[in-house]
Amino acid sequence: MDTARILTRTQVIHVLFVLVATILLRSSTVHGRHLHHWYSFDYCAISCRAHSASLTDFGGVGDGTTSNTKVFQAAIDHLSQFASDGGSMLFVPPGKWLTGSFNVTSHFTLYLHKDAVLLASQDESEWAVIEPLPSYGRGRDTEGGRYISLIFGTNLTDVVITGDNGTIDGQGETWWNKFHKGELQYTRPYLIEIMYSENVQISNLTLVNSPSWNVHPIYSSNVIVQGLTILAPVTSPNTDGINPDSCTNTRIEDCYIVSGDDCVAVKSGWDEYGIAFGMPTKQLIIRRLTCISPFSAVIALGSEMSGGIQDVRAEDILAINTESGVRIKTAVGRGGYVKDIYVRGMTMKTMKWAFWMTGNYGSHADNNYDPNALPVIQNINYRDMVAENVTMAARLEGIPGDPFTGICISNVTIELAKKAKKVPWNCTDIEGISSGVVPQPCAALPDQGSGYISECNFPTESLPIDNLEIQTCSYRRKYSLDNHVTEHL
Repeated sequence: MDTARILTRTQVIHVLFVLVATILLRSSTVHGRHLHHWYSFDYCAISCRAHSASLTDFGGVGDGTTSNTKVFQAAIDHLSQFASDGGSMLFVPPGKWLTGSFNVTSHFTLYLHKDAVLLASQDESEWAVIEPLPSYGRGRDTEGGRYISLIFGTNLTDVVITGDNGTIDGQGETWWNKFHKGELQYTRPYLIEIMYSENVQISNLTLVNSPSWNVHPIYSSNVIVQGLTILAPVTSPNTDGINPDSCTNTRIEDCYIVSGDDCVAVKSGWDEYGIAFGMPTKQLIIRRLTCISPFSAVIALGSEMSGGIQDVRAEDILAINTESGVRIKTAVGRGGYVKDIYVRGMTMKTMKWAFWMTGNYGSHADNNYDPNALPVIQNINYRDMVAENVTMAARLEGIPGDPFTGICISNVTIELAKKAKKVPWNCTDIEGISSGVVPQPCAALPDQGSGYISECNFPTESLPIDNLEIQTCSYRRKYSLDNHVTEHL
């Protein structure tokens, strides 16, 4: 009995030894016996990729001081060959990756690890100067060209910029100081700009200290901006959060923004240049947005709206310590239109104005604008909102001879601050109705009574962007113990 037990144990030990030896042999590389392990994760994207590589495969150094501009471009240039073979992904591992501007490509994913930080170079020689946007005619900061954005792409199909909340740091203070001192030669760069493209996803990242605007999709369609945290000092100049510009079918959702300018600014070109280019922003969804911007708006429509803005649907919005909830900005000479705007389910805490419409914004591209180009502002709908600690309920100023019409405000309660303005509503050159609004609106928005509290209807039909499918994708990377990469999947 005892001998049998001993033999059995010996056999078991022998079997275990063979198994371990087999595992060691199978995990060896041709260079020697190195134990391997897999690094893997899942992520959500509009497209999964058949090929992948890491920035370190191309010599990337994440020490925060070595420039990786050429490394990023070499990696993306290499991966672009797979565009017609299932696409590719560039993985940015933990580290601080100093870089100037680089261009992304089609059928491509840029993925930042949660401990990866892209540091924007402060060396202006690493930022090419490109032509002004055709719908603007000039740079926003200066006449002439503009510095290319940190992450840039044009004429693309199927591009994803995402991560596990990895960080892109624009290191914008140097740019802000030059702006304030009037030392800029060209317009400041943005963090991410995608032009003339379709099927674009920008998601699950933290963007900090942009030199100017953070995210700027322009002349594009089928755009998803999701799960971004955008942070900038509230006094930093023009650090808008997300600016969809002459785009069709866009969805912005689940974002947290602290900004020195508008959290979301909807645009479509500037004066005669925007009118001539003639590309509106339309079919835009904004939902589940939190905004802090003491000197600007949660959602701004304009002021560059000369190509038109139509069918914007915003809901479930939280504004904290922000100048205004929704602001329409335009002027004589803009032309274009802002119409069919629907906002509901907004909560505002500590505001200067809940609603603000400005017909005399000014700020022209040049002196060649057409003074007869009057904007059309109509069918503006706000409903189901609450606000507290508000200095003034609304400042609604149309254009003499060109009133803003079709304004509807329903089921809105605004609690005024202790030091509020004596007149809570200021309305000139506007027309519309109201229902169930506290405090009572101005005479230009006559109360229709409780029977009309369901007015200002929010559209029930969905937009095509809500039908754009998001997939769960997987990334696997095989390492040896000495961190030698042996395989990507």
